[in-house]
Amino acid sequence: MPLLLLTIFIAVPLIEIGLFIQVGQAIGLWSTLAVVILTAVIGTWLLRQQGFKTLQKFQTEVAQGAIPTITLFDGICLLVAGLLLLTPGFFTDAIGFLLFVPAFRQLMRRYFASRIKTAGSGFSYHHYSEPPQHPGNPTIIDGEYEELDPKNK
Repeated sequence: MPLLLLTIFIAVPLIEIGLFIQVGQAIGLWSTLAVVILTAVIGTWLLRQQGFKTLQKFQTEVAQGAIPTITLFDGICLLVAGLLLLTPGFFTDAIGFLLFVPAFRQLMRRYFASRIKTAGSGFSYHHYSEPPQHPGNPTIIDGEYEELDPKNK
């Protein structure tokens, strides 16, 4: 994993530099800079538009008592997309714009879900519609407490 991160931190700037040189030679310096600024503006607009929809969907799901895992994943993808689009560069912009496409996010969800399932972490989540009852005494309430010394009030 550390080797992968090191490779990414070296490869992405090199790719961006190469793309800046190629695009700059093809369309000129000022046009290249204008495209970089334009992608940041479009990215901000898309993030605002899709971000509000995702936030509303998240709030609705939570209010209904649902677990908003898909919406939360989409929100994280949109946040990363916004950051990538604000970062100057064509490669990061391409990845950022891909993250705004719902079909691409769905592919990513499937990929990560399969990776999590195969990891075999042993984690499981149980959703109870009612609090668990103690068979011996139904009036027992589970909780945490802290004893306070009455002398130190």
